[in-house]
Amino acid sequence: MEGVAAWRQGGRGRGRGGRNGASGVPAGNRPGGRGRARGGAGGVSLGAAGHRHHQGAAEANELASQKKFNEIKRANEAAAKKLAEEQFSSSSEDDDEEMEGKHGRILDKTFTTYTNQTGGDASELERTRQYLNDAFQSGAMTCLICIASVKRNQAIWSCTECFCIFHMPCIQKWAKDSVFLVSSLTDDDFGKRDYPWLCPKCRFEYKRSETPSRYYCYCGKVEDPPLDPWLVPHSCGQVCEKEFKPSCGHRCLLLCHPGPCPPCPKMVSITCYCKKAKPVPRRCSTKEWSCQLPCGRKLPCGQHNCEKPCHPGACQPCPRVSKQSCVCGRQVTERLCASPTWQCDQVCGRTLPCGYHSCERICHGGSCGECPRSGGRSCPCGKSKFSLPCTEDVPTCGDSCDKALECGMHRCSQRCHRGPCETCRQEVEKQCRCGKHTKQMPCHKPYLCETKCTKIRDCQKHQCKRKCCPGNCPPCDQVCGRTLGCRNHKCPSVCHRGSCYPCPETVDVKCNCGKTVLKVPCGRERTTKPPRCKELCRQPPTCHHPSREKHSCHFGPCPPCHQPCKKILEKCSHLCPASCHDEALVKQTGMHQPAGPWEQSNEPAFIQTALPCPPCQVPIPTQCLAKHEVSPLPCHLAGPYSCKRVCGRLLDCQNHTCMKECHQVTETASNNDIQKAGPECLQCEEGCSKPRPPGCPHSCPLPCHPGECSPCTQMVRMKCHCKLTSLYIECTKITCADLKEKDELISCKNQCPKELSCGHRCKETCHPGDCPQNCNQKVKIRCPCKRLKKELMCSKVQEGQMSLECDTVCKEMKRKASEIKEAEARAAFEEEKRRQEAELKAFENRLKGRRKNKKRKDDVEVEKSVWQKHKNMIVLPICGAVVVMIAWIIAYRD
Repeated sequence: MEGVAAWRQGGRGRGRGGRNGASGVPAGNRPGGRGRARGGAGGVSLGAAGHRHHQGAAEANELASQKKFNEIKRANEAAAKKLAEEQFSSSSEDDDEEMEGKHGRILDKTFTTYTNQTGGDASELERTRQYLNDAFQSGAMTCLICIASVKRNQAIWSCTECFCIFHMPCIQKWAKDSVFLVSSLTDDDFGKRDYPWLCPKCRFEYKRSETPSRYYCYCGKVEDPPLDPWLVPHSCGQVCEKEFKPSCGHRCLLLCHPGPCPPCPKMVSITCYCKKAKPVPRRCSTKEWSCQLPCGRKLPCGQHNCEKPCHPGACQPCPRVSKQSCVCGRQVTERLCASPTWQCDQVCGRTLPCGYHSCERICHGGSCGECPRSGGRSCPCGKSKFSLPCTEDVPTCGDSCDKALECGMHRCSQRCHRGPCETCRQEVEKQCRCGKHTKQMPCHKPYLCETKCTKIRDCQKHQCKRKCCPGNCPPCDQVCGRTLGCRNHKCPSVCHRGSCYPCPETVDVKCNCGKTVLKVPCGRERTTKPPRCKELCRQPPTCHHPSREKHSCHFGPCPPCHQPCKKILEKCSHLCPASCHDEALVKQTGMHQPAGPWEQSNEPAFIQTALPCPPCQVPIPTQCLAKHEVSPLPCHLAGPYSCKRVCGRLLDCQNHTCMKECHQVTETASNNDIQKAGPECLQCEEGCSKPRPPGCPHSCPLPCHPGECSPCTQMVRMKCHCKLTSLYIECTKITCADLKEKDELISCKNQCPKELSCGHRCKETCHPGDCPQNCNQKVKIRCPCKRLKKELMCSKVQEGQMSLECDTVCKEMKRKASEIKEAEARAAFEEEKRRQEAELKAFENRLKGRRKNKKRKDDVEVEKSVWQKHKNMIVLPICGAVVVMIAWIIAYRD
């Protein structure tokens, strides 16, 4: 037992020797820590036996207490359950009516925003109110297919057109049977087309693919919505957000609900039909309105204006009468101004251009046209064409007619003739309509055999039995006669397959007096509550009113009087608009003080007493302190008030307005206009915030003032065009100067320090942009050998117009230098050749063998070449000449 204390478990620590495995726990590990085992058979001491006896007695007492507690608990639960059942079963019709009244008050509060505002229409909410009311009441929603109540925990489907609710299995079976019935009309067309199915109530057409397969809430957002007792059954509790019908761009803001969405409650600003009145805020659902002023639009007649009040759509035809001539102008009569064009019954009769015939058209305008018999004409068969005068008829050509006959297979064999061709009389072999027999007979006669069709019609019960049937058997025309779901009537429809439509009959359910009748679907009369009687109650009034409010006949006392009190108030002499308060229920307080906390409190007692009239709420037009608006205030609160707006009067600075809350302003001769500030208004303490000229970054140094600001005289530090000198210029000169003047102001009047592409300094004064590339400075140029030099303009040298060529002296010097280089090259070549020959001779001597006495070696003397002997005498003068020439070139450049 879990309730046993820990100290009780500690007494069971002594186990018997050799038997510690009986409980599955070793003796040393049992609770209590007493793990000492006895040897041998494991006997128990007397102290342990006494302790165990005492513990067993305590456990027995505890079990008895627990048993007694459980018995008392079960008795209390049974008593509470019985009390709840008695209270539930004792609910009377008055309680049901009270619950219905609560539901009605809840719905009224739900739709208050739709009915209490401008343009609200309560008549358009009745369908939505009825669906919500049925959803609140248990058993009010009925599936028309199975004639059973729709419960909270059952999957449903709602029609998008009539919003009728059906069980999900019922509508699925209905759709399947309907599609099968339509698709099985003929064997050839079975299962090949996507046939629709219809709603059982409104007959709205759905596609086969739209057959419901999943259970969704009313708005279609949540699949299998959970059952919540605080929500409307089958609702997800989210915002509906369906588009209104007709579409206006807004969405429904009610929570997920059955039935149609209420009219759009959005407030939009819209003008009247004729567009003359100013836009006013109205409900989007009733946004179209008329200003009742004359329309004034030009009527289709083009002479008069529409005099009807502002109306939607196009103007009606002009209702005035005026004298109008016909098209040909022969007759004049009074006709409606809306139809100025009309024709008389006289034939035109004017002579055609041919001069022989007259126009046979009835009253027409314009020219009569050419004679219809003039020009080229053809014979009746159309093979020959003639060009004859309009006075002669076209003759027949004498050829065969050859026109196609009515049968479409043969042609006319007569000669060219006037009038229709004769009937085809050729003998042909014809096949009957069902295709089972053939026969020789005239071409123009149809052939029908006497064979009867044996196919089964769409009802799958009766044969067709139509003579010579081509296969498209007509639907069965016999009466179905099966018993409907109501168990009272039989199906009056034509014989069909699948389930029958719901019973179209209705049954009257009457109230107790029999004067109020409620029509319900047949089969539902056993579970429908009788309607409440609508006859007027005739009990005399008990308040100061001469008669009671008109209400239906009922049981028990009459409801409280809700008529307007209409007593004259003492302070303002208005009539009291509140509901009758002569018999108000008031709770009694302080009647009995309880003696102590053990005394049960009694239910509060209510007594009927007359209450004083509430303060007068008649709206009195009252102007606010600053004369911003005139608002209707309750009569008992009428008086000068602050509208909580900003004062908004123009201060003396002519730039700002008073930001104080709406306040009293003393009227003087200078501020009699409501737009000018008074002595109570604020004084402007801000600086001038008027915009400065473009490019001026400085603010006006003066305080907030009227009129234009003075020119800015602050000095602006700016860099010149060459970025070397800082200039200080007045801000107004910079902002008011044009582009050319700005360039002159920013120039430092010094020479530009920039270098040109040639390397010389720009000669222009400080200027913007790139420097001009027309350098006039003189530069020295040399010939290719650097001996000659000349001074020229830098710009011409850069453009490549001027150059300096070498003369004969320069060419002679080049020739001598080239001869010296050739002599040096030849000497070097000969020296290299001798060296190679000496190396080759030494290599050959080594190959001939070595002498026996290796210590002695033949010394080979190599004779020196001419270059080796005289190179110092040649090279030194040449190097001196080169050094002198280089020094001369450097000196010439400088």
